[in-house]
Amino acid sequence: MTSRHWDSRLILLGVFVLLLVAFVPTDVHAEKEIPVTKFGQNVGGPTMTFLYCYSCGYRKAFEDYVNIIHEKYPEILITGANYDPPGIYLYLSKAVLLTKLILIIVIISSFDVFGVFGQVTPGWWRFCTENKLYACMMIFFVGNMLEAQLISSGAFEISFNDVPVWSKIQTGRIPAPQELFQIIDSHLQFSPNKIENPGFVKKNYE
Repeated sequence: MTSRHWDSRLILLGVFVLLLVAFVPTDVHAEKEIPVTKFGQNVGGPTMTFLYCYSCGYRKAFEDYVNIIHEKYPEILITGANYDPPGIYLYLSKAVLLTKLILIIVIISSFDVFGVFGQVTPGWWRFCTENKLYACMMIFFVGNMLEAQLISSGAFEISFNDVPVWSKIQTGRIPAPQELFQIIDSHLQFSPNKIENPGFVKKNYE
């Protein structure tokens, strides 16, 4: 069997593996890349959940809020995780990831894609195969940039006892600490069984 046939088989195997990796359910990816973080010990007490845009750099803002909230409300259990973008953008980011990895594998293997289909190899593709390191670096960085744009939601969503109390997507900003304290104080006055979303943010802060 010629080396060309072996190259074809290796590329097909690589593409198959990438397809399996790229289309693993979203929640599995989220757990591996950005695990849910928990702060607090009183599991039976009030809870706060932060869903933030990891690619926007909001992980640091989340950690800062954890510290200031625990100073005043040590009984609150706080959890945080990445906010997944709408489905279409998530699938587009996976398509970009898959395309990026396939191109890198094909370039590294020097596989003649155009020759397989009986086409003349264009000059730009010859340049990529002759300058593998440069081409792969450009594909990698451009692909990463596109992925970051697609999954960048700008979210910083906060829930108290599973009731949404703040949305950066709706308000366009992260709450000031004093605003968040007022929201917490307001909700702590009620039993969890009686809490309904009172539109607190919309009424007082928009």
